[in-house]
Amino acid sequence: MALPRRQFLHLVGMAAALPSVARIAWAQTYPTRPIHWIVSFTAGGPNDTVARIIGQYLSERLGQQFVIENKVGAGGNIGMAAALSSLPDGYTIGFVAPNNAINATLYDKLPFDFVRDSAPVAGTMLLTNVMVVHPDVPAKTVAEFIAYAKANPGKINMASSGNGTSVHVSGELFKMLTGIDMLHVPYRGAAPALTDMLGGQVQVLFDNMPSSIEYIRAGKLRALGVTTTTRSDALPGVPTVAETVPGYEASAWFGLGAPKGTPAEIVNKLNAAVNAGLADPKLKGRFADLGGAMLVGTPADFGKLIVEETEKWAKVVKFSGARPD
Repeated sequence: MALPRRQFLHLVGMAAALPSVARIAWAQTYPTRPIHWIVSFTAGGPNDTVARIIGQYLSERLGQQFVIENKVGAGGNIGMAAALSSLPDGYTIGFVAPNNAINATLYDKLPFDFVRDSAPVAGTMLLTNVMVVHPDVPAKTVAEFIAYAKANPGKINMASSGNGTSVHVSGELFKMLTGIDMLHVPYRGAAPALTDMLGGQVQVLFDNMPSSIEYIRAGKLRALGVTTTTRSDALPGVPTVAETVPGYEASAWFGLGAPKGTPAEIVNKLNAAVNAGLADPKLKGRFADLGGAMLVGTPADFGKLIVEETEKWAKVVKFSGARPD
């Protein structure tokens, strides 16, 4: 259960006041019991899958089980609120994803400020979205799609997995940079959005690659571009959207965050363990199967990414007028 904010801040202050020698000794023995990793998404989805892959590795490396807890609701805010209000002792961490950067602007009032109240630990994976269209859409390239959309304003339905998701704002960024008009059709998850895409009820989707890649390979959907600035090894023949739309980039990124005040020695120990895992060929292979790339770096590197993404998506959310479901 989440702690009251006053108690949470009191505990943060206590942790910060521990003598440095005691804190180092604490970090050297950490962890001595299971670590709870709160994932704000349903079991079986791409976010949960990434967490379980990393969690299994960390359990083996650190000798204590990483217990995945799926706490869903309010666009991921319920789970993150629980993680950030936990004791800052390294035994409760949160799964960090683009929704944390997007929600800072999407929601008028949150019980936390993610940038202020979290301690970035480590990135894990960078995952591209992919711009897919139904085969009935005549466009074969991003440039052709833009021309088609401008010739048919308001007649293209852009599906998403929900208001404010990375899938949604990836499409809104495309609209913002190209000036085209598309009707946003939000669904409750990727599965129903894909069902209507395959049926031709909607024409374009900026989907997470793991959800769409088999339909692309089977020819049931046409991939026009990937949303990262470099091409994906999983779809090497598909260009980037940025090759046609300069400045376009919309990655899904995942990582670990802890409550503010978690000792730096513990944060660094977790970061080192994660980075060791990302260098493991077996882990690299599993992430490659999902269409993802390793996101290696220091806690400061991950924190910089979070700040930059929060600022970037604030502009897109304001442009789109998006509101929570």
